[in-house]
Amino acid sequence: MYKSDIEIAQSVKMLPIGEIAEKAGIDDRFIEPYGRYKAKVDYNFLNETKGKDGKLILVTAINPTPAGEGKTTTTIGLADGLKRLGKSVAVALREPSLGPVFGVKGGAAGGGYAQVVPMEDINLHFTGDFHAIGAANNLLAAMLDNHIQQGNALNIDPRRITWKRCMDMNDRQLRFIVDGLGGKVNGTPREDGFDITVASEIMAVLCLSTGIADLKERLGRMIVGYTYDDKPVTCAELKAEGAMTALLKDAIKPNLVQTLEGTPAFVHGGPFANIAHGCNSVLATRMAQKLADYTVTEAGFAADLGAEKFFDIKCRLADLRPHAVVIVATVRALKYHGGVEKDALGAENLEALEKGLPNLLRHVDNIKNVFGLPCVVAVNAFPTDTEAELALVAEKCAALGVKAVRSDVWARGGAGGEGPGLP
Repeated sequence: MYKSDIEIAQSVKMLPIGEIAEKAGIDDRFIEPYGRYKAKVDYNFLNETKGKDGKLILVTAINPTPAGEGKTTTTIGLADGLKRLGKSVAVALREPSLGPVFGVKGGAAGGGYAQVVPMEDINLHFTGDFHAIGAANNLLAAMLDNHIQQGNALNIDPRRITWKRCMDMNDRQLRFIVDGLGGKVNGTPREDGFDITVASEIMAVLCLSTGIADLKERLGRMIVGYTYDDKPVTCAELKAEGAMTALLKDAIKPNLVQTLEGTPAFVHGGPFANIAHGCNSVLATRMAQKLADYTVTEAGFAADLGAEKFFDIKCRLADLRPHAVVIVATVRALKYHGGVEKDALGAENLEALEKGLPNLLRHVDNIKNVFGLPCVVAVNAFPTDTEAELALVAEKCAALGVKAVRSDVWARGGAGGEGPGLP
């Protein structure tokens, strides 16, 4: 019988967050504790920290399937593995959204013995970042509609409003609505809708900002709709960016927690990769790099989307330079790509595995030959994987000049990241 993720997380004695910060090299005056095991880190810390940045390792994956791949689990396990080898290391991850947490996907704090903790806090309200983003988003929506109600000096066409309200929940009933009903005093009737908070432009903007002033400028440039004569209307024209920035003054500060093995972990921001760039905040990544010789981070979705957006958007805007890439795959997911139904993935099926392997090999080729970065394939191990299946994955990867390594971090934590390559 395997322990559940929550049972594992709650069985580990966490270190007080002050100890984690001290070991990471963060002066106490930059730490704002949220209870005993969570803290905000003042981004001004970066202005006073000297020294060169550590090496940046990106964890990405094959295209996601219902079988699961394990990017976050691998990211955390790799960091703990490097720590076990005596390396200075930090983790930089996105925050989970309540929608997926209570949906099919579940939590986003890793799994097994490769988790960030306190897991239940991180997966729920954490430090309130997403609520602040939702409040700022909806403040702008209210100011936009109120502007129209109070005379519409900007000549905004209610039929061409692009700014939606948002909430941190999967609620398809609210995706497209009609509001402003109830007569003259209750607004102008129009089509409207809700996005999930992680798909909001504010989430993307916050994660790309380098500080509070940069955040305010980026907010001001956001387009909310168009005039009757087709001119774009921005947040700054509504004079909303100052109030929105005030609501986000704490949310912009990276969150510090720890892995099960006490590795410092910055968990901050959570834009969806299919909507935005799918990466944790620039501030959190930079902070991790200043503190550690190795920073392990993750990009959402697969290498053809998440990794590409990491390189083309986040790295360019933040002047980040990744040094290596880990591509996560599972035998189960590859068989799913090969046409096997989810409930039959536990049985050995070399034919289906070979049919699904081109998905992995394309991602490997893109990272190695298009982006020109060294990469390794981490095969996130399951008990049902057979030696023949693992050998086939290793053989196909070797033909492209890339090593495939068995990852047992789910079952063994950092120790599971120290093992040899596949046969």
